[in-house]
Amino acid sequence: MPHPLPPTFDGFGLGMRPPHYGEFLAGDVDVDFVEVISENFMVAGGRPLHVLDRVRERYPVALHGVSMSIGRATGLDGDYLARLKKLADRVKPLWVSDHLCWTGIAGFNTHDLLPVPLTEEALDVVCANIAQAQDVLERALIVENPSSYVTFADDQLTEWAFMAEMASRTGCGLLLDVNNIYVSATNHGFSAMDYLDAIPADRVRQIHLAGHSAGQTLLIDTHDAPVPDPVWALYVEASKRVGPVATMIERDDDIPPLALLLDELRVARDLKARGPGARELMAVA
Repeated sequence: MPHPLPPTFDGFGLGMRPPHYGEFLAGDVDVDFVEVISENFMVAGGRPLHVLDRVRERYPVALHGVSMSIGRATGLDGDYLARLKKLADRVKPLWVSDHLCWTGIAGFNTHDLLPVPLTEEALDVVCANIAQAQDVLERALIVENPSSYVTFADDQLTEWAFMAEMASRTGCGLLLDVNNIYVSATNHGFSAMDYLDAIPADRVRQIHLAGHSAGQTLLIDTHDAPVPDPVWALYVEASKRVGPVATMIERDDDIPPLALLLDELRVARDLKARGPGARELMAVA
């Protein structure tokens, strides 16, 4: 059964994290929407849902999951999907998103976003799982590209070809994480611009921006630093291709005062507003 994509939403938002709950509840924060981690609110009651209900009165909310395990070979967890649907029905989010990854096996959650082989067999599994999720949720799912640190000997597709075919087969939307594209392109030596050029722009509903850390040989998507210049530059290029979609900054570790994140969000607004002229400010690394 087809599930229509949610309408585009040309707003700028932040991931709402516990250190900032009080500020979001106390007054007007200069954001157009907030994104929350779905699993933190998939509970029967208590303070988390109370906070979310109050915030939802002021701002549109996007639900972003980290444990659906879209790449799981044995199908999705029905109890998980039922709890997510209950939350989505309560919140009425802009959309529900999760990652192209798997997160555990035999009931064990690794709490990490593990890579999916880029094969035709894995594509069939992913598409079946997305169809299952969409039918239970009764809405289109928005799927995020992961950061990548390994490749598989049996890989048959580029990640961007995998994502494009996945969206075509299932009708799902895409969450374009620009930092993840930059991290993966640097780690594996492919062109970030080739990635952007191949993504079906009409399926994109949201862009993520974040910082990363440098290991000995790889970049790591740590969400613990400001958005760096090369990622800003790639954001300019992505914005030109996908048009008026939502932009959000993620910060999950070493979380700064809210004012500093709002300063970063103003950079995103300015770059988006400048359009092609923003290329004069930065060059893609």
